[in-house]
Amino acid sequence: MEARVNLFANDVVTKFFKRIGNAGLAIDNSTLPKATQELVKIRASQINGCGFCTDMHTKDATAEGETAVRLNLVAVWREATVFTEAERAALALAEEGTRLADAHRGVSDETWDQVRKHYDDEQIGALISLVALINAYNRLNVIARTPAGSYEPGMFS
Repeated sequence: MEARVNLFANDVVTKFFKRIGNAGLAIDNSTLPKATQELVKIRASQINGCGFCTDMHTKDATAEGETAVRLNLVAVWREATVFTEAERAALALAEEGTRLADAHRGVSDETWDQVRKHYDDEQIGALISLVALINAYNRLNVIARTPAGSYEPGMFS
């Protein structure tokens, strides 16, 4: 598969990536657990069909010590016993926040209540921002058809 356009060689996109990457530092520096951040990125990327981001975030999660079992079960997290209640709330928020067009009410009250139960205000702000940010990255890469498989952990650090 060949990309429609190389996002990493396009001046406008490179400037845009730099700016949204800087915005992402607020999430990175929050108290939201890094493992939860990667799970959310992976799940949104799976839903959006973004191979590049799915490749990136599964590799980054592995490099940070995430287990293969948990990574293999992200897509079916509801049926899996390997995620905490807090992670399950974050994954539900990621799904509902990513599938806004599929549910005219957006994020359900049930999901929101679970998120409020497990996360403080700072972490909730980070979760909301993270869902918005990964969806933006997914859309860029899906539109450009950025191929998956060549990412190396940390290559954009």
